[in-house]
Amino acid sequence: MKSTENRANPQYTRRSILRTGMASAASAAIGVGSLTKRVFGQSGEEGRRRLSSGDAAILRFLAALEILETDLWQQYNELGGVQDDEVPGGTGSDPYTKALEALDSDMPQYIHDNTEDEMTHFQFINAYLASKGAAAANLDQFRTLPSSQATGAQQIGRLTNLMQLTVDTSWWTRYRSREENPDLDPQFMFPQAVPGLMTGQFPAIPRTDDDLDPPDHLQAIANTAGFHFAFIEQGGTSLYPSLAQRVSAPEVLRILLSIGPTETMHFQTWHDKAGNAPPLVDPTNGLEFPDLNATPFGGEDFSTNLIMPEPVPFLSRKFPVCSIIRPTETKGAAIGAANALTADGLFSGQSPAFFELLHDLAADADRARGDR
Repeated sequence: MKSTENRANPQYTRRSILRTGMASAASAAIGVGSLTKRVFGQSGEEGRRRLSSGDAAILRFLAALEILETDLWQQYNELGGVQDDEVPGGTGSDPYTKALEALDSDMPQYIHDNTEDEMTHFQFINAYLASKGAAAANLDQFRTLPSSQATGAQQIGRLTNLMQLTVDTSWWTRYRSREENPDLDPQFMFPQAVPGLMTGQFPAIPRTDDDLDPPDHLQAIANTAGFHFAFIEQGGTSLYPSLAQRVSAPEVLRILLSIGPTETMHFQTWHDKAGNAPPLVDPTNGLEFPDLNATPFGGEDFSTNLIMPEPVPFLSRKFPVCSIIRPTETKGAAIGAANALTADGLFSGQSPAFFELLHDLAADADRARGDR
């Protein structure tokens, strides 16, 4: 992920980005002024304590991921969610919204609420970093990717690409397994619920109005979005408890333990909705969405309304099985998350400088040690 272009242009070096982040943090601290004093406090041991470098690195990486999540969810909301003052931008696409509603009639509201949640997550974490005099996460210089040209989308620069996705749907079988835990069985390959989504690059939003027809093509795009929603949120479901094991300050631990469960709430919601994706074959590219209640799945453990994790071995097979979030191994958790999002195609078209920064932020988070 190194780039000679990066080194030649100091504008894109990691050090200059963090300096910019420090300036942004200082401005934010001044801008919110009495708010940070009121919310975070300037008295008491916790208010006076500066963040350790490790805690700051973990929070900065999480803020960066929440910024990326906000960017992708904003694109979904512009075309298929509720546009209002809470989540501004876009005017909606009625045909795409109706295709999403085939998975659940409440999809627009759920998309809106997920978007708002991620927005508040990065805003809070960045404000907290600023209140401690630490560099905030700022990815604005990488908002260079194109928007969808479909009616309803804003025409602004994006951080993420929802039009060339390779979606890993193994989360479907991982949470239904009663035997295999990725923390105990890291080499085990969980089957894909929709194998076709791992064999190409597919849009999860209409790229232009041409994608609104034929109907099965548009429904395939909505189905892809449904499975992508859960892929994104299962990542956060695991990442917060994984990194919580590395923080040192009790207040930072509280932040991770308070935000993390909302990601789990998102994941369970999208797990449920993905099971309603209509079986079909996209006539334009052959992408098949199978009947998930039929062979090779089917049966009690693969019923589409089974959305709570099955009990599985945890820590050691000498203990009784336990229903858990999986994986939660802390070693390499941040790099693993960055790699998974990259493999998803979410950053197709981004610059080498972007990938270098993402890798560095993840590596810094993984080096943190929680010595309380």
